[in-house]
Amino acid sequence: MTMQNPDTAPAAAAPDTAPDAAPATVPDAAPSAPAAPAITYADAGVDIDEGARAVEAIRSAVRSTYTSEVIGDIGGFGGLFSAAACKDMLDPVLVSGTDGVGTKLELARRLGEHCTIGIDLVAMCVNDIVVSGARPLFFLDYLAIGKLEADFAAEVVAGIAEGCRQAGCALIGGEMAEHPGVMQAGEYDLSGFAVGLVDRPKMIGPQLVQAGDVILGLASSGLHSNGYSLVRRALTDQLSDEQLQTETLESGERLASALLAPTRIYVRQLLDALAAGLPIHAAAHITGGGISENLNRALPCGLDASVTLATWQVPDVIARVIEAAGLGLNEALKTFNMGIGLALICAPEQLGAITSHFMQGGQRVFRIGEVVRAADPAAPGQVLYKNKGE
Repeated sequence: MTMQNPDTAPAAAAPDTAPDAAPATVPDAAPSAPAAPAITYADAGVDIDEGARAVEAIRSAVRSTYTSEVIGDIGGFGGLFSAAACKDMLDPVLVSGTDGVGTKLELARRLGEHCTIGIDLVAMCVNDIVVSGARPLFFLDYLAIGKLEADFAAEVVAGIAEGCRQAGCALIGGEMAEHPGVMQAGEYDLSGFAVGLVDRPKMIGPQLVQAGDVILGLASSGLHSNGYSLVRRALTDQLSDEQLQTETLESGERLASALLAPTRIYVRQLLDALAAGLPIHAAAHITGGGISENLNRALPCGLDASVTLATWQVPDVIARVIEAAGLGLNEALKTFNMGIGLALICAPEQLGAITSHFMQGGQRVFRIGEVVRAADPAAPGQVLYKNKGE
């Protein structure tokens, strides 16, 4: 609505009046009520000054992820990233991914340990991107919180920065949003977004997979970031905080530490293997849906993955949750990663070189199966299991 200044607004035409008409009387103005005190943004629950302190608190962690392609610095309206990496590619393809950490956050909140949850956030995105052979370029995060505290934000973002350093990508932007009235003071949520780049002739995926290819499994660090709604209902909600901190698994590891172990990031080793020309045809990030509903995504129609159970070790923490939930094997295989964080479909002729490459990088590698022809050549690829009784 446009408001006019009464001092400059045009006067209305005066009505005709008799010369001797008495002047009109104006009633006395009613006394004005006292002005209500102003309500500031801080009164509404959003502390802009604390937000500014939070930005300063995360500045060094963010800068530690910068690569040579980053333009500018923290604080701009948009993250700037040079596309110079595309100039030598025949057909550059951008690959994007977005994800969150899920209800693992609630366990981190309960235990008061937030320093590694950001690694989970980055891992869930970049592990998805790299399975096409793409190098993650940059990452953006979104932190929603009931009440923002600079020290807390710095702890979370430090984990995100560590994940970005492990993946070799830059943290070029993000958002910290305070949501009073929507979230309680101690509640928060995280989501992230990553963009990667690959030259189309160098992409890996189902188009390269052949019958007779070997399936290798790279060990997970535990549950990663999947199945925590079941973890909480079947296990952690039944335990006190003290029990979570003091109970140990068969390996001797504390239950709390095993539950919060960050998701392993496989980016650098897989990209190095591809750059070395090792014949990896496809890869699958074993995330929500487990082996059953992720390995099939790396298969073309007419080819199945025959996976032999008991060829790798299931982590103690996953076994503990399965036991607590009374979970059957089929259900477990489509819920948890079961100890395999990334599956590789490889040509058999250089299997030794591929295995050696990942083992030299500190990974545990298992030969878990092979690619076989399906009965129906037009049917979507699926995962078949051997040795289900073991």
